[in-house]
Amino acid sequence: MAENRSNPWKVIIALSVVVIVVIIGAVILSKPSLTYNSSINKSLKDLDQKDVLFYPWQLADVINNGNKDVVLFDIRNDYDFGQGHIPGAENVPATDLTQKEFIKRMKKLREKNITVVLYGNDQLQANGPWMFLRQVGFNNVKVLPGGYDYYLQHINDLAATKTDSTFEKGVPRYDFAKMAASKKGASVNVQTETKPVNIKRRRKTTVVQGGC
Repeated sequence: MAENRSNPWKVIIALSVVVIVVIIGAVILSKPSLTYNSSINKSLKDLDQKDVLFYPWQLADVINNGNKDVVLFDIRNDYDFGQGHIPGAENVPATDLTQKEFIKRMKKLREKNITVVLYGNDQLQANGPWMFLRQVGFNNVKVLPGGYDYYLQHINDLAATKTDSTFEKGVPRYDFAKMAASKKGASVNVQTETKPVNIKRRRKTTVVQGGC
């Protein structure tokens, strides 16, 4: 009886099919554009580090000298940006930070070692977007403490903020004590006199006997 031998052409065809399937799968199942390289807990710890902050007094060099190594991104909506913003800043609303075009630009800025500074009305508004960009691998991103509100309060002397740490406590948006005070200037009396309340019990009514 003749010995069965495998056909080499069948083997070649089978390998070719496998290679084609692998190539098609690689094209269809492309890698996601964003992958998380850092955990939330690590990002929170990084936020406590001083080197992730771009201090208000450092803005003077960017505004006056046009420092090309720093890019300012205003993450507020376009309306707030139109009402006023830091000179030289670009408007990139927080909702657009995941767009492909923005991610491509962020990668180019990272390759050129350019520092990206995010700011909102206050630091709290920019912390979330900053954390997201750090988690997906953009270690060149910093946040502006105090945000735009703090910048406006010290716009005429940013250099003086180098010795000021009030931005760490935040800037109150409303003076609740003033709002609670009487319009006539009288102080608010927080002590109220409580009066006893007399409770009258209802008398039980007797059921009428009989029916319809």
